Amino acid sequence: MGLVAPKFPYDDLQSFLAALEADGDLKRISAEVDPHLEISEITQRVIREGGPALLFERPAGSDIPVAINLFGTTGRMAKALGVADLDEIGQRIGELAKPELPVGWAGIRDGLGKLMQLKSVPPKRIKKAPCQEVVFTGDDVDLNLLPGLQVWPGDGGIFHNFGLTHTKHPETGKRNVGLYRLQQHDERSIGLHWQIHKNSTGHYAEAERRGERLPIAIAIGPDPVMAYAATAPLPPDIDEYLFAGFLRGERVEMVDCLTVPLQVPANSQIVLEGWAEPGERLPEGPFGDHTGFYTPVEPFPVMRVQAMTMRRNPVYHTIITSAPPQEDHGLGKATERIFLPLVKIMIPEIVDYDMPAEGVFHNCVIVSIDKKFPKQAQKVMSAIWGLQMMSLTKLIVVVDADCDVHDYREVAWRALGNVDYSRDLLLTEGPVDHLDHASYHQFWGGKAGIDATAKWPQEGYTRGWPEAMRMSASVKATVDRRWREYGLG
Repeated sequence: MGLVAPKFPYDDLQSFLAALEADGDLKRISAEVDPHLEISEITQRVIREGGPALLFERPAGSDIPVAINLFGTTGRMAKALGVADLDEIGQRIGELAKPELPVGWAGIRDGLGKLMQLKSVPPKRIKKAPCQEVVFTGDDVDLNLLPGLQVWPGDGGIFHNFGLTHTKHPETGKRNVGLYRLQQHDERSIGLHWQIHKNSTGHYAEAERRGERLPIAIAIGPDPVMAYAATAPLPPDIDEYLFAGFLRGERVEMVDCLTVPLQVPANSQIVLEGWAEPGERLPEGPFGDHTGFYTPVEPFPVMRVQAMTMRRNPVYHTIITSAPPQEDHGLGKATERIFLPLVKIMIPEIVDYDMPAEGVFHNCVIVSIDKKFPKQAQKVMSAIWGLQMMSLTKLIVVVDADCDVHDYREVAWRALGNVDYSRDLLLTEGPVDHLDHASYHQFWGGKAGIDATAKWPQEGYTRGWPEAMRMSASVKATVDRRWREYGLG
C-alpha cells in the first residue's frame, strides 16, 4: 500500500515563514540593509555557518521585505515539502510506481503522469487571487519597486533569482514552468537566461519561427512546494503544477493573468506579465553563478513587462548563487532523494546515489550498484549519460552496494584504492551544462567514469580480489556492551 501524502500545511510563503519562525529557524533583520552586495555578504556568512532563514525587513530603496535562505538545509527543505525526511517523498513515488513497472524513460513519463492523475491533483483555476490585489500596468510598471539583488561586484546589475517563469508552446499549448536567472535591464525589461537544454528555449524558438511574440509570466514567492517544483527535472510533458499537487496532496490554485494568456499560482507574492518579441536579444551578464565563477556576457531574449501585480503586503523571495555551500544545497538534495526511485526504475541495479554539492549537483554522481555481471559499472555509466538532465554529468564514480555513497571518505578510499586507472577509467565526450567554463567547447566536453567496484576474473582481474578487513560481530557487540567499563563512554 502506497504512502499517503498529508494535506499540505502552507497556504503561501507567509505561512511557511511563520512556521520557520515558530521553530526558531527564521531570523528577522530590522536594520536597513542594502540589496547591492550587502544582503549577499550577510546571507553567505549565515549559510556557511548552517544558520537560519533570513527576512530582511528594511531593504534599502524598497518597502518590500526580502526572504532568503529558505531552503539552505535539508531540514528546512524537508519542512518546506511537508515531510520529516526527504526520502519520504521518494518512497511514496516508489510505492505507487511499483505496480506499473514502466520500461524506459517514456514508461517513467507515462507512469508518473498516471500517478499524478490517480492522486486527482490537477491545478484548480480561481477567479480572484491575492497576487492581484495591487496592479500596475503600462508606464506605471517599475521594477525598481522590487528589492532585486546585486549579489557579486562583477554582476551586470540587478538579478531576480527566484522568479518562476511561465511559458507555453505556441503550437501545442503545453505549459512549462522553470527557474531561470532574470536580469533587470531597466524598469520594464527583463533578460531571460534560457539555456539551450531548457524547455522555454524551445518555446521561444518555435514562436520565433512562426514570427510570433511569446507570452511570459514570472511569479515570485509562491508557496514553497511550488517553488521547488519549478526546479525539478521533470520530463518535458509532465506538468509542474500536477507534480506540485502530488507533493502537496491537494490541488494548486491558479489565476488567469491580466494581460497575457497564461496562469500563475494564485498565492504568489508578485507577478510580472509581458512578451518576448521574436528576434529581440540583449547582452545578458556577467553573472556570478553557482559554479563560483562569472559567466560571460551572451545575447538572450528579452521580456517587455506590461503588467506587475502583487499582494498588498508582499514578501520578495530570492536566492544567491556562488561556490558551494549555498542555499541550493537543499534544493539539489531534495531532487536527489525524490527522484531516486525513478532513476532505479530506469537503472535497476542502482542501490543509491549521491550528487555532491561541491559538484553543483550535475558535475559528479556517486553510484552504488548491486553488481551481477562483468563490466556492469560501465553499463551503468552509459545509462546515466543517457538519462535526461543526468546526461550533463561530468564524473561518475561507481562503487559496490556495501559502500555508503554519502560517506565521501569511504567513497574516496574506494576510488583511490580500488582502481587501476589504465583499465577502470572510462573517458568519453558528451553534452555539458551551458554554464560549464572548463569545457574547451561550449555545451560539450570530456567526461569520465571511474569503476571503483571489486574486480572479477571475467573482467580480466586474475590475481584474486582481496577480502576487506572487518571486525567480527561478536567482538563488536562485546565492546559495545563494555564501553563504559573501559572508561570511554
